[in-house]
This record gives sequence, C-alpha cells and structure tokens, in this order.
Amino acid sequence: MTTPESLSALLMEHPFADDEPLLHARDETLTAGVARAEAEAIAERLRDAGVREGHAVGVKMANGPHVITTMVAVWLAGGIFVPVNPRAPEPEVDRVVDATHPLLLVRDDDAPSRTTSSAPEPTVYAPGTAFVTWTSGTTGAPKPILHTHASYFELLDRVLGPLRGARRESADSPRRPSPNLIPVSLALNAGIYNVLFGLRAGAEIVVMDGFDTHEFAELIARFAIRSTVLPPAAITMLADDPAITDLAPLRFVRSITAPLSPLQARRFMDKFGVVVLNSYGQAEIGEVVGWTAADASEHPEKLGALGRPHAGVDLKIVDADGARLAVDAVGRLMVRPPSMAAGAVGDDLADRIDADGYLDTGDIARVDVDGFVWIEGRAGEVINRGGNKVFPDQVEEVLRLAPGVADAAVVGVADARLGEVPVAFVVTASDVSDDELRAVCREHLAPYKVPVAFHRIDALPRSEVGKVLRRDLAARVSAP
Repeated sequence: MTTPESLSALLMEHPFADDEPLLHARDETLTAGVARAEAEAIAERLRDAGVREGHAVGVKMANGPHVITTMVAVWLAGGIFVPVNPRAPEPEVDRVVDATHPLLLVRDDDAPSRTTSSAPEPTVYAPGTAFVTWTSGTTGAPKPILHTHASYFELLDRVLGPLRGARRESADSPRRPSPNLIPVSLALNAGIYNVLFGLRAGAEIVVMDGFDTHEFAELIARFAIRSTVLPPAAITMLADDPAITDLAPLRFVRSITAPLSPLQARRFMDKFGVVVLNSYGQAEIGEVVGWTAADASEHPEKLGALGRPHAGVDLKIVDADGARLAVDAVGRLMVRPPSMAAGAVGDDLADRIDADGYLDTGDIARVDVDGFVWIEGRAGEVINRGGNKVFPDQVEEVLRLAPGVADAAVVGVADARLGEVPVAFVVTASDVSDDELRAVCREHLAPYKVPVAFHRIDALPRSEVGKVLRRDLAARVSAP
C-alpha cells in the first residue's frame, strides 16, 4: 500500500464508491461521496477565510461525521487541525488558542471566525505538520504535541501491518473490515487515531457523541462490530449496567487512554464473553505495544500485560543511571519507535531522548521472558516510603477487592519521618470501615504498602481520557 503525502487521502481516496455509506452517527449517515464533497466545500470556505499552508485551524464541534469532514477539510486547505473539546468552557478554549495560535476557529453551524490570541500573528507551522493533540495532564499541565502526516501514516501502518497479513491468510479475506466504532471524542488523540485507523483499513466509521451504555450496545448490534476500543471508565460502566447483558457479535475490546484495572477487565470478560486486550502508547510516540488475536489465544495467562512491542519498535528497561536491566527487572520504560511526533509546541522532545534514540516514557515497567510488557506505574507517582517503593496501582487493585468499594486511588503525601506515605481515596457503594479496608490491604500487601489513611469521596477526579488526577487528590490532604 502506497503512502500518500496528506492524511486527507484517507477520506478522499477511500476505496468505497460514492454511493456507499461511510461515516455514521446514531441518527445520521454520510455516503463516501457526500463526505468527500462536504470536505471539499469546507476546505474552499477555509481558503476564502484566509487559511494558507501551515496555518492552524481550531475546531470545536460535536463528535460526529461532520467533525471528520472538517478535519479533512483543514488538511485539504493546507492547514493544521487543532481539536478543541466541544464541551470545553470559553476559558479553556482561550487556553487552547493561546497555546497554538490558530488563524480561525470553526464551531458547529458557524462560519469560520478569526481568533484572538496572545500572539500578534497566527503561527505558521513547519511543512508536513498535520494536527495537534495534548498530553494527558495527569502529572502537570497538558502540553500540545505536534504530529506530522508522515509519522502518523507510519504509526497506522505499524499497527495495521500484522492485521493485514492475518487477513490475507484467512479464508474470510473477501470480507470487508468490521466498522470502526469511535466511543471517544475527536478532541483526543485516541479519537483521531481510531478514525484514521479505520479509514486506513478501508472500514466504515461509527462515531458516538458521548458514551452511553445503551447506545453502545445498540451500535455494536446494528453494525455487527466484532472489535472495538473502549476507555476503562466505559468498560466499567458496561460491566455495572444490569440492563446490558449481551454485546454480540463483539469479540475483542482494546482498552485505551488510561490504565485498565485487571479486576475490571475480568468482570467485563466474565459478563460478556468478550476478550479485553490492553495496549500502550503516548501522544508523542503513538501506539507501540499491543496484542494480536494470536497472542490472546496462545497466552491467556498474560492478559494483564500491555502486550508485546509492534513491529519496528525497540524498547528497554533501565535503572536510575540509564543502564539496561535484565528480563523481569523493574525500571524505567524507554521506547524507540520508527517515528514519533515532531515535538511539543514551542519545544521539542530532545531532553527525553537518550544517545541511542530511546524516548523516556516516564513509566515504570518490566518485560518478561516472552517479551510481554507489564506496567507497574508512573515514575512520578511511585511513593517512596522510607526507601520502600509503593506503586499506587497495586494498592488500588487490592482496595477494589473490598466489599463496597466501587473505585479507589492512592497518592503519596509528605511525611516528616518517612518522606512520603500512601493515602487512599475510596468511592464506596456501601458502608465499609477503615478497619475493613486496612484488613484487606494487610491480607494482600506488605505492611509498608498499606495506606495510612482512607478518605471517602463521591467520585475520583479524572482527565478527559479517564486518568485519575492524582495531583488534585494529593492537594486535598496532608499526612497525619
């Protein structure tokens, strides 16, 4: 398969004929021909409004077929797509504008309007730049990351390569790919990636505007979707909803955007008979680790892992001095993909790349003897309790075993004697005492990992992609 110069080709040169349905929402469908014509018409309006090569265009639109055609239109006009959360308040819109300096802002049903930012003139980005996404913001302010057309084609083909090979070897090769269901916003890298992934695979695209368990089940059945992606929060919602008992013909779900609790994965698999597979990536490097159907079949005992590196991806585990560690040793995860993002707006990634070209992901992990990657936690979230390392994810998984605990998060807070100590926040569905929580932790954890305090909370603060905002929790308490 040849690689076009612009991601716009994924729609404009999609293999579907003009009269074939291509882009879907719950109550709307655009044929391939209508979608292409709409993208061309919007691109012409953007050019008339002054967009030239390298200009950024902010897009604040509801999830659906029209945000996809608008994204493609920005590329047809030579611009850089800057997604803006459609539910963001105006102060947040202003922050996006001030960080990226787009020429125009496009909203639902509005003509493109000029933006006012802190820069005297709109930024002209480097040739080949395609769009901006944002880091997760779990440990600091989200940072805008630049992606190029070339690097994103490499990423899509990096992941699609093994799937294409398997399809060629299958007796079902004439069958079209399953439609790609997008249950997350196109303001997120995960949303953009999965739309472009589906288009590159030659599939139909089905977009949800906000996640609803009943709509999800309806779309799975209507479009006969066999494989999809879901963030952990959606996986938990489906497992918790007593009205949703069947997701046929769904067979595989890939967990995206945030770490998935193995407990929640087991609950989902037990309820629906659907295999849940992890994957791993970051805005700067795309997806670099994941599962294949063959791995899922041959290694069911490893389903808690992230998977194995994709073709062309090198990784290593290093200690604090940068020395490579042995198999199964826990250390910092370093990744060298075939390509990565161009950098952060106003910055680059050089300070995170070592002399051999490996990017420091900021995650703590290990790689087992079969090459499966297991995440232990974020480097910035590991709690150093008097020299003993406490990984919050491990403690949270144990807390979820306690009857009455619906969700949990653990953070480190300052302690005069030990430096840091773990403190837990729990969302409870029924009464559970501190003593009961402490007893569960002591049953499964070393004593130094047991939280020193337990705080009740109605809901954990989360980012747009579902990651717990631990810094917000840590700010609420100080160690006793």
